[in-house]
Amino acid sequence: MRLTIFGSGYVGLVTGACFAEAGNHVLCVDVDDRKIEMLKRGEPPIYEPGLEELLKKGIASGRLNFTTNAEEGVKHGLFQFIAVGTPPDEDGSADLKYVLTVAESVGKYADEYRIVVNKSTVPVGTADKVKAKIREVLAARGAQLEFDVVSNPEFLKEGAALTDFTRPDRVVVGTDNPRTAELLKLLYDPFTRNHERMIVMDVRSSELTKYAANALLATKISFMNELANIAERLGADIEKVRNGIGSDPRIGYHFIYPGCGYGGSCFPKDVQALARTAQDNGYEPEILNAVEQVNYRQKEVLFTKINNYFKGDLKGKTIALWGLAFKPNTDDMREAASRTLMESLWQAGAKVRAYDPVATHETRRIYGERQDLTLVKSSAEALKGADALAIATEWREFRSPDFEQIRSSLKHAVIFDGRNLYDPLLVKQFGFKYFAIGRGDTL
Repeated sequence: MRLTIFGSGYVGLVTGACFAEAGNHVLCVDVDDRKIEMLKRGEPPIYEPGLEELLKKGIASGRLNFTTNAEEGVKHGLFQFIAVGTPPDEDGSADLKYVLTVAESVGKYADEYRIVVNKSTVPVGTADKVKAKIREVLAARGAQLEFDVVSNPEFLKEGAALTDFTRPDRVVVGTDNPRTAELLKLLYDPFTRNHERMIVMDVRSSELTKYAANALLATKISFMNELANIAERLGADIEKVRNGIGSDPRIGYHFIYPGCGYGGSCFPKDVQALARTAQDNGYEPEILNAVEQVNYRQKEVLFTKINNYFKGDLKGKTIALWGLAFKPNTDDMREAASRTLMESLWQAGAKVRAYDPVATHETRRIYGERQDLTLVKSSAEALKGADALAIATEWREFRSPDFEQIRSSLKHAVIFDGRNLYDPLLVKQFGFKYFAIGRGDTL
């Protein structure tokens, strides 16, 4: 099949590369000339395990191509995937200007039947707006063309996106046209042959499903962080509590790991957007508001512990920071807990020596060159001359460190662990003071 994908960011690239590998002819469209030139060379602008190899394979096969020409894109594919950004507006609602720009292009350049597939995370009712925009532009041209607008939300985890796409838990399709559902079933068939994974529903239910999934996962995280803060004040160990409740199959272990707050491109934005949608429709979403408030507060926990340990005097202190990305296996730093921590440390007069396996370039892009930030190439180098160690991302290489080396490198034998990586008793045997999330020791 012939597919066009508008937007060559995280979702668009993964979608395009995976569909091309399955034998489809894919054209990715983006307005960023520099990004398109990088992609033509097989250089992805983001880090995702396995993506670069898949990208180069698709380009070599001739089935994966890139352009900045919207007209070329509209004329190329039966399927017109919209995978552009929907950044939060000032009031927290999703900004649909990029989505509607694509809809305008489809209306302007289409000369035969097209299936417009909304893969961007968009508020309920967006398909109606896309349909109205295409009709408006077609009418202005005096053209009468059949088209369908479909909701097909993505459920990709950063760091495991290729697996999520090629072996999906579910493929949600929102459409009121049975023929369109069958065409999408054929398109996704290479990834769902072993088990029927496609769930077809009405468009609005599909749009809400994406927001509901992310909001529920964010709720689980904030709930565990709330419990962790309670456990800390009661002298209980939240990790033992987690094992106790996770063994209940009604609860399970997924997304009940306490820490220093969630981040990334999805959870913060989607919780805000769903809350705003509820308010716009006359309903005050108290749980969603609390989820966001708890997460905002949780991102300040590491700084509070560090500041209290040094009795409010951080001026001239240097903190070694392990982990910058919002989660492992990505270089994405959007809404990352590390950013909240670093910015608070800088405001208090402290310096940061930071290490992350892949997010160093992204950190430099965001903050530039600063005298109070040193980006280093190893976890050991981050420790040199530091007063204390803080951990903000649970990269695998941080899980079994040389505690004796850490002890000899730091001026103060203290670790602030925002991801609960270590056994408190083990760490204390090496002479450390250890402050984690909800593990009994409070500051």
